[in-house]
Amino acid sequence: MMVRFKLSIKTQFCDLEIEGDSTSEILEALRGLDRGFLEEAKEILSSIMEASIDEDLKSIVETRHDGPLIVTKKDLSHYEAIGIVLYCSKDHQATSRQIKDRLTASGKKVTVPARLNEMVRKGLVFKPEERGSFYKLSTKGLKWMEEEVIPRLRR
Repeated sequence: MMVRFKLSIKTQFCDLEIEGDSTSEILEALRGLDRGFLEEAKEILSSIMEASIDEDLKSIVETRHDGPLIVTKKDLSHYEAIGIVLYCSKDHQATSRQIKDRLTASGKKVTVPARLNEMVRKGLVFKPEERGSFYKLSTKGLKWMEEEVIPRLRR
């Protein structure tokens, strides 16, 4: 039986898998990826993400290659700010660190871990079992965003 090697790399935009019959094949494939390819892929994916966000959210959120940026001038609770970041993130999920980074970039000061724990207790977010450090909007959280938060921010 022949052993096959597989390297999986998770990025914010995609999962990259490289397979080979030896570790040297894996390294050779990695060396074949240049910065230009990765930058171009990031740009293309970023533009796809921007197009996928509802036009009505443009006054609330701006999509960047590193994630959503809150641009609304309206007051937001800490829960709402976290909810917006999760709502606009891939699969409605992100790590506590990613949420904090996006809120900081948006000029929002939020104690993210404490608020996330409270949001878990309220049933707005949960931690998917297969993704330990990630938080994801629950069905209740998605409904809350779509029926209460986003309509209020659109007015």
